[in-house]
Amino acid sequence: MTTAPQITLNDGHSIPQVGLGVYKVTDAEAVDAIGVALENGYRHIDTATLYENEVGVGEALRRADVPRAEIFVTTKVFQDRHGYDEARRSFDESLERLQLDYVDLFLIHWPAPRQNLYVETWRALEKIQADGLARSIGVSNFHTHHLDRLAAEASVVPSVNQVELHPWLPQAELRAYDDAHGIVTEAWSPLARGRVLENVVLDRLAAKYGTTPAQIVIRWHVQLGNVVIPKSVTPSRIASNIDVFGFELDADDLALISKLESGERTGRDPDDVG
Repeated sequence: MTTAPQITLNDGHSIPQVGLGVYKVTDAEAVDAIGVALENGYRHIDTATLYENEVGVGEALRRADVPRAEIFVTTKVFQDRHGYDEARRSFDESLERLQLDYVDLFLIHWPAPRQNLYVETWRALEKIQADGLARSIGVSNFHTHHLDRLAAEASVVPSVNQVELHPWLPQAELRAYDDAHGIVTEAWSPLARGRVLENVVLDRLAAKYGTTPAQIVIRWHVQLGNVVIPKSVTPSRIASNIDVFGFELDADDLALISKLESGERTGRDPDDVG
């Protein structure tokens, strides 16, 4: 069984570097996938209100042989619940669906800048953390200018910024900003929804290291220092996605992967959402 290393957050808590994402996974699928993931050494599960599977995530955790204290659980407030009071209510509803006493990480899912409420929403997260209901708090899909505003108007620095990040969109400037401010960068869509894997460079590297192209990309994330949450409901892929700690990409191969950058997104630009 593989165990992912832990990355220490700016609040002193730790996050497993590789986790399981459950976007577009049903409650029933979540129960099964999380069960397989925990059997294969995963200790980090990432869900959100938007995913409509918090009930399934909670059920999987109740069925698990792994103690709750060893599992890192993330959920998120969606942009339709921005504002101090609405964000607090959304969190309470998530906690009820999950049937948990606390979550390890609570994120603002999108800044939704046109609403102009993400700072107010962030203050709700600060209160949730102060009350001990979320061990850590962070953001998702925040550009540097969104983070600058939080730095100017709020008192707590996000522990995590979860963004779309893969070889087509390595987000070097944002990663550098996060690093300079003590924020861990976490990658969603780390395989560009599988599309980046159809590439001769990754095929060659997979043959060289005796791995799959997906393992090459996940290992690339790990060596960049990203937290990475590949999504799968297929048991063999769940197992292989965390099995990336028995090899290391050399500098030349990291340089080859860097040449895949195109700026292409699989999702929307955060400034255009909400």
